[in-house]
Amino acid sequence: MIGTTEVIVICGVVVLLFGASALPKFARNIGKARMEFDKGMKEARDLSNAQNSENITNEKTSEVKKD
Repeated sequence: MIGTTEVIVICGVVVLLFGASALPKFARNIGKARMEFDKGMKEARDLSNAQNSENITNEKTSEVKKD
Protein backbone atom coordinates (compact mmCIF):
# COMPACT_ATOMS: atom_id res chain seq x y z
CA MET A 1 0.00 0.00 0.00
CA ILE A 2 1.15 3.49 -0.70
CA GLY A 3 1.42 5.62 2.40
CA THR A 4 0.64 9.29 2.88
CA THR A 5 4.26 10.33 2.56
CA GLU A 6 4.64 8.55 -0.76
CA VAL A 7 1.48 10.19 -2.14
CA ILE A 8 2.75 13.62 -1.12
CA VAL A 9 6.13 12.98 -2.78
CA ILE A 10 4.47 11.74 -5.97
CA CYS A 11 2.17 14.79 -6.08
CA GLY A 12 5.17 17.06 -5.53
CA VAL A 13 7.06 15.47 -8.41
CA VAL A 14 4.02 15.76 -10.68
CA VAL A 15 3.62 19.44 -9.81
CA LEU A 16 7.30 20.08 -10.49
CA LEU A 17 7.23 18.25 -13.82
CA PHE A 18 3.90 19.38 -15.24
CA GLY A 19 2.82 22.42 -13.23
CA ALA A 20 -0.15 22.92 -10.95
CA SER A 21 -2.55 23.55 -13.83
CA ALA A 22 -2.14 19.96 -15.04
CA LEU A 23 -3.28 18.35 -11.77
CA PRO A 24 -7.04 18.65 -12.41
CA LYS A 25 -6.59 17.09 -15.85
CA PHE A 26 -4.59 14.20 -14.37
CA ALA A 27 -7.19 13.65 -11.64
CA ARG A 28 -9.99 13.65 -14.22
CA ASN A 29 -8.15 11.14 -16.41
CA ILE A 30 -7.43 8.89 -13.45
CA GLY A 31 -11.11 9.01 -12.49
CA LYS A 32 -12.17 8.09 -16.02
CA ALA A 33 -9.65 5.25 -16.16
CA ARG A 34 -10.90 3.88 -12.84
CA MET A 35 -14.52 4.04 -14.03
CA GLU A 36 -13.61 2.13 -17.19
CA PHE A 37 -11.69 -0.45 -15.16
CA ASP A 38 -14.61 -0.93 -12.76
CA LYS A 39 -17.00 -1.23 -15.71
CA GLY A 40 -14.79 -3.89 -17.31
CA MET A 41 -14.52 -5.81 -14.05
CA LYS A 42 -18.31 -5.75 -13.62
CA GLU A 43 -18.83 -6.99 -17.18
CA ALA A 44 -16.33 -9.81 -16.64
CA ARG A 45 -18.00 -10.75 -13.35
CA ASP A 46 -21.46 -10.72 -14.96
CA LEU A 47 -20.22 -12.87 -17.85
CA SER A 48 -18.63 -15.33 -15.46
CA ASN A 49 -21.81 -15.53 -13.39
CA ALA A 50 -23.90 -16.09 -16.53
CA GLN A 51 -21.59 -18.88 -17.67
CA ASN A 52 -21.69 -20.52 -14.23
CA SER A 53 -25.49 -20.34 -14.20
CA GLU A 54 -25.62 -21.87 -17.67
CA ASN A 55 -23.27 -24.69 -16.62
CA ILE A 56 -25.38 -25.45 -13.54
CA THR A 57 -28.55 -25.48 -15.65
CA ASN A 58 -26.93 -27.84 -18.17
CA GLU A 59 -25.77 -30.17 -15.39
CA LYS A 60 -29.25 -30.28 -13.85
CA THR A 61 -30.82 -30.94 -17.26
CA SER A 62 -28.37 -33.79 -17.84
CA GLU A 63 -29.22 -35.29 -14.45
CA VAL A 64 -32.95 -35.12 -15.17
CA LYS A 65 -32.51 -36.77 -18.57
CA LYS A 66 -30.50 -39.62 -16.99
CA ASP A 67 -33.24 -40.35 -14.45
